[in-house]
Amino acid sequence: MQSKMPPAQAEHAIDDIDRKIIAALHINGRISYTDLAKDIGLSRVAVQARINALLEHGVIERFTAVINPEKIGVTVSAFFNVEVEPKFLHEVADRLSEEPVVTSLYHMTGPSKLHMHGLFTSNQEMELFLKEKLYPLPGIMSVDCQVLINRYKSRMGMRL
Repeated sequence: MQSKMPPAQAEHAIDDIDRKIIAALHINGRISYTDLAKDIGLSRVAVQARINALLEHGVIERFTAVINPEKIGVTVSAFFNVEVEPKFLHEVADRLSEEPVVTSLYHMTGPSKLHMHGLFTSNQEMELFLKEKLYPLPGIMSVDCQVLINRYKSRMGMRL
């Protein structure tokens, strides 16, 4: 299986106008080109062209809705450190990245560590995921799990 990560793209230089556009989109990703153009002081066509260029160069990866999981009954948020035998690392990462409950998955420093976040409707659903999906994967050496008690801050994307 191949990794789902996009290929590395060349760095794209952004200027102060791009930064203003990105900052405005970070606050309100649904703002119209016309309203954004008024805020930035450019024409609608110029703003649209800049956003298209930012998308084309991978600076903006996508537009999405951010869902509050608790509002839809997904109440268990857990972070996992998974130690994997090096020869199985990519296979395990590929298989875990396909799981709907896995919201993020990172290869971290250390002895073949995967850092994973998952969202579950209950502790029972998390236990079932562990028993049926995670533990049976080849090369799993250890799993450390921490369940979130309270979210004080969460950031999507990055700040400029």
